[in-house]
Amino acid sequence: MPAPVGGASAPQWSSRYAFLMAAVGSAVGLGNLWRFPFQAGENGGSAFVFIYLLCVVLIAYPILMGELSIGRHKGLSAVGSTRQLAVDLGKSQAWLVVGLAGVMAAFLVLTTYSVIAGQVMAYALMSFMGEFAGRSASEAATAASLYDGHGFALFWHTLFMVITIVIVTRGLRGGIERVVTILMPIFFLMLVGLSIYALSSGAAGKAVDYLFAPRFAEITPTIALSALGQAFFSIGVGGAIMITYGSFLPQSENIGDNAAVIAGADTLVAMVAGLMIFPVVFAFALDPGAGMGLIFNALPAVFSSMPAGSVIGGLFFFLAFIAALTSSISLLMVVSSVGEDQFGLGAKFSAVLFGVICWTIGTATIFIPGLGPWLDFFSGSVFLPLGGLFVAIFAGWVVPRAIMRKELHNTRESVFRYWRFFIRYAAPIAVFVILLLGIDAKFDFGLNRLLTGG
Repeated sequence: MPAPVGGASAPQWSSRYAFLMAAVGSAVGLGNLWRFPFQAGENGGSAFVFIYLLCVVLIAYPILMGELSIGRHKGLSAVGSTRQLAVDLGKSQAWLVVGLAGVMAAFLVLTTYSVIAGQVMAYALMSFMGEFAGRSASEAATAASLYDGHGFALFWHTLFMVITIVIVTRGLRGGIERVVTILMPIFFLMLVGLSIYALSSGAAGKAVDYLFAPRFAEITPTIALSALGQAFFSIGVGGAIMITYGSFLPQSENIGDNAAVIAGADTLVAMVAGLMIFPVVFAFALDPGAGMGLIFNALPAVFSSMPAGSVIGGLFFFLAFIAALTSSISLLMVVSSVGEDQFGLGAKFSAVLFGVICWTIGTATIFIPGLGPWLDFFSGSVFLPLGGLFVAIFAGWVVPRAIMRKELHNTRESVFRYWRFFIRYAAPIAVFVILLLGIDAKFDFGLNRLLTGG
């Protein structure tokens, strides 16, 4: 018989603090540090932020609650929990697709995420060693490019995956809890410290105005859709992480309150990251919509010309490394837990096996041009939205109200009614739109132009 991952015989989070640090760490990733700032930069600043906050509350938060409830109810992996819950309800085992879509998203994300995270590690070391110091902007960019060869990328990708695998093989309390309870407080302190430095030495007024000054007249369908997608992807719903982490959650924990903390912390980090990056962006006349080029090309050049730039740059990239690592361990945990309760693999062997498979595919993206974008497309534009859509339908329409109310037993009735409405109606429609537009962006069927009036 396959070994259970969750349930009464499995370990649980040692404390609410440990769970929240792990859950927040899984949600807070590189997307908070680079995707949110450049999405805001490309979509009108405060207009984007306003819609983003609405989407977090009305779409991402209800799905997050649904994922935690499903995971805790059966105490198994994402696939095991959805499959067994469907069987208990007399439904088809095919409902395991609810968890499987999220697991596929997590698996594919990790393959390419590790390559980018490895580059972050390299840049942190390069900054601390003064590789960018005393160089002009063009010289700093050239120095960085010297480290982008295939062999160099493979080394750092491998090192990052080894660290991730080792942590997950040490288990829930000996590995994941121990790491996140140390690294996440360091992350928050560094984030606040770097933000204060940026605000005090950069164009603080312009950054604050750009992010938060009301510009409701600038809200367009394009901005609204971008904000919806960012809210969904930033918190990480749809990737089966919270189903998996929910399987270790004690019944005494209030899912509604914990989900609010997770979504709120993730959103706060995104906002503070904007206050960390935009003052520097505006002070040095950089393009706020430069995307990943802002992180790996423009900012190293900026750090090279700042006082104590080697230290500041090193701290920034080390901050990004922490965010990447706390996310990667949750992604591998999602996949390895399926190996445990669906295939009967040992916990350590499952983590090593799937970690090596992810490493192998990630390595292929280094040597095969064009493979990475396709993996990103299937993970971010297909499986992740499908995972969120399936969770909304499953939790809102398939699982009886009484079961969900039991899982949310210590949630106020008004909150439960709010959750019930949005998980059944608003969330499926919104996520379905994300799915359609993500596919259309790849193949250009004209849906984006139709919906945005372009």
